Amino acid sequence: MSFWISDLRCRNRPISKEASITTPSISYVGIAAAVCIGVWTMPLDAKQCYAPDARAQERAFSRAVTTEGGKTIWLGGQTASLPPVADFEAQVRDVFASIEKTLKVQGGSLKDMVTMTVFITDARNGDRFVAIRKEIFKECFPASALITVSGLAVPGLLVEVQGIAVIGEK
Repeated sequence: MSFWISDLRCRNRPISKEASITTPSISYVGIAAAVCIGVWTMPLDAKQCYAPDARAQERAFSRAVTTEGGKTIWLGGQTASLPPVADFEAQVRDVFASIEKTLKVQGGSLKDMVTMTVFITDARNGDRFVAIRKEIFKECFPASALITVSGLAVPGLLVEVQGIAVIGEK
């Protein structure tokens, strides 16, 4: 007959019934169990952001985003609701609200975005987009590209965002 005991790496190993368990061994088992429970219940960020320089912080993007595991969500291009209003900021906020809604259905949120490609129709709106993105994400920004295009699929649209999110695990 065998019993199981967990070591500090949370791996099980058999011990015989005859093995004597002394007070120090019981303490060891208790500590190991506490460590395992702590690791299992600790929330893990799905991403780690690398933004080492001032420009990345100023422009609210990461040079790289690292993920391990998790559920990958590939987001199609999101635009403002139709018919579009002629207000760039309103369209940007509408786009991020739409992305947030899509990610919530999948069990995530905007904080799970790891990269985005942003298309704007007027380069003069680039700084305003960056300010809104900085306000919304606050820190650990997605990797990003900001591209000026001559037009989008529907006249009057001023911005479109597509991206990738990773939900859960590290």
